[in-house]
Amino acid sequence: MKNILEAPFLIEMVRTMTNMYRLGWDERNSGNISLLLDRDQAAQYLDLDGPGRDIPTGFQAPALDGQCFLITGAGKYFKNAQYDPADGLGLVRLTQGGRNARVLWGLSGGGRPTSEFPAHMMSHAVRLGVDPAHRVVLHCHPTELLAMTYVHSLEERAFTRTLWQMCTECVFVFPDGVNVLPWMPCGTNEIGQATADKMSTARLVVWALHGIYAAGRDLDETFGLIETAEKAAQIYLKTAHLPRLNTITDAQLHQLEQRFGVKAREGWLD
Repeated sequence: MKNILEAPFLIEMVRTMTNMYRLGWDERNSGNISLLLDRDQAAQYLDLDGPGRDIPTGFQAPALDGQCFLITGAGKYFKNAQYDPADGLGLVRLTQGGRNARVLWGLSGGGRPTSEFPAHMMSHAVRLGVDPAHRVVLHCHPTELLAMTYVHSLEERAFTRTLWQMCTECVFVFPDGVNVLPWMPCGTNEIGQATADKMSTARLVVWALHGIYAAGRDLDETFGLIETAEKAAQIYLKTAHLPRLNTITDAQLHQLEQRFGVKAREGWLD
């Protein structure tokens, strides 16, 4: 077997976690990431059918049975992953229709997957149904987007259109828009299912007064979705109290659709 500490997927996960902490998106032990691994790739580093520590998940995900995930641990600080990956991360395989997670590596000292494990797995199941190339679910607390939920309408079309109007790139980075959930208690199956439902139509789901969920085909794409939306929220907050003399119009957004070969969410542009 190869050394898992040299696995490209583990190195990229640690780099992403370190960068997210540096940006202030994951203070203390907040935030979580899960990466769906290609079974053949993961098998180069671990015996996927071997023994491990079993942890009940408290939910069912039949569509993900047997799948392997690299996932952040509960109560772990993103800033420490670069120093001790096996403490802050774990590689788990779902069994028993998703009701059990077998820890094959990491989560040392009896650690457990993130408390948002249900939300992650439910979102993975939904996104795979939309896009078979889907691989990543990422949750964090980006400051500007979080602040925006306190002062902006949470109606999804309005929230998305404001972001699209702030940066030229937004409409072609996330043409599917941003879905929004009202405040709900975190770490529950209820918010997990509500998030998954929203993931059926958009890769970005804002948790009002809390943070954001994003899904993508790899860590770069998923990080970039949040990065772009966060920049747009920052511009909005810097200008919201001032008279707006200029904006990106719907006609111009349609030009961007044509230029970059994307289609904005149906009915969200005039």
